[in-house]
Amino acid sequence: MKILLANKFFHLNGGSETVFFQERDFLLEQGHDLVDFSMMDERNLPSPYADFFVPNTSYNSGGGIAQRLQQAISFVHSSVAVRRIEELILQEKPQIAHLHNIYHQLTPSIIPVLKKHGVKVVMTLHDYKLVCPSYLALKDDVICNACAGGKFWNAFTMNCQDSRMRGLLLSAEAMFHKWRGSYNGVDLFLAPSRFLADLTEQRIPQEKIKVLRNGIDIDAYQPNYQDQGYALYFGRLSKEKGVKPLLRAHQGLKTNLPLKIVGTGPLAEELVLEYPDVEFLGYQSGQALNDLVANSAFVVVPSEWYENCSMAVLEGMAFGKPIIGSRIGGIPEQIEDGKTGFLFEMGNTTELAAKMKLMAGNAELRDQMGRAARRKLEQEYSLAEHNRQLLEIYSGLLTRA
Repeated sequence: MKILLANKFFHLNGGSETVFFQERDFLLEQGHDLVDFSMMDERNLPSPYADFFVPNTSYNSGGGIAQRLQQAISFVHSSVAVRRIEELILQEKPQIAHLHNIYHQLTPSIIPVLKKHGVKVVMTLHDYKLVCPSYLALKDDVICNACAGGKFWNAFTMNCQDSRMRGLLLSAEAMFHKWRGSYNGVDLFLAPSRFLADLTEQRIPQEKIKVLRNGIDIDAYQPNYQDQGYALYFGRLSKEKGVKPLLRAHQGLKTNLPLKIVGTGPLAEELVLEYPDVEFLGYQSGQALNDLVANSAFVVVPSEWYENCSMAVLEGMAFGKPIIGSRIGGIPEQIEDGKTGFLFEMGNTTELAAKMKLMAGNAELRDQMGRAARRKLEQEYSLAEHNRQLLEIYSGLLTRA
């Protein structure tokens, strides 16, 4: 098969890029012809199609009023992306296009071009963009569904991102592509969780959405059912991640359970000063992060937003760790309450503290739950199974009339 892969970042920038490159590496290994489409960036990995990439732009790009206006228009409809992807299609003639994070720099305007040339289109949903112009379904750090039913003007009227100009741009983008029917050209949307699939049904017909869970390379993680007795959080230090309730819950424990916090973010400096008894380790990656997860007693994922398919949960499970997570978004699909870990009501520090205390005081329970978590990962979240289903999806689209 010849497959066009589109993602605005062609370097590791977040969870969506992790999935993008996992799939890309697999397809290359299987001998498929791949065509890349992305945005120029000095951090990009090599690609034979880099000359077709669009110029690098962002919300924060400088320039005068005229330049900023042109940039705003291009974030809604990129004529450059439309022109270059058409040139790429005519040259390479892909059978399938798999779109990932295309918003703002590549724009959904590339979808009608793909359909015009008879290319089958698959799109992975990494966030809530189709039902929330600002991606996260959050307003003032509180869950928000104000744009449900296509009321996309609320991104502007409610000043979602504390910027009227940015809110106007987000509303205009969502309303333009709804009016134009850009997403009608997608043959199949892939959702990493049933929760995201159900939420997206507000806008997309159910029959055009399929759940394809994120995968993890099981062989790259060796479970460790022993531990060094500490609780671990790793991720962004920001309000929606629920780090503050975790720290308050830990502070209220009447035990000597150590808590290690890995990550950086806007709350980092404040939290380090407020909680001197907690070990803040900053940004960690690679083997250092793996060792921290593998030696932990359990992992806590206290999110206060619609977490989709948390990679922190999956990585903890891969190392055979029980997980304590918020009962919100896609997390309850990943954690079997009482079997592979515990769920708690979002923001409920009393319940969270009780679950942490129970987990910390029972090594046998941690061992049982950790083993069950690893089995669940192997059965439902293996990268091999993810990739097998992906090829099946591609083949099914090509045989469809």
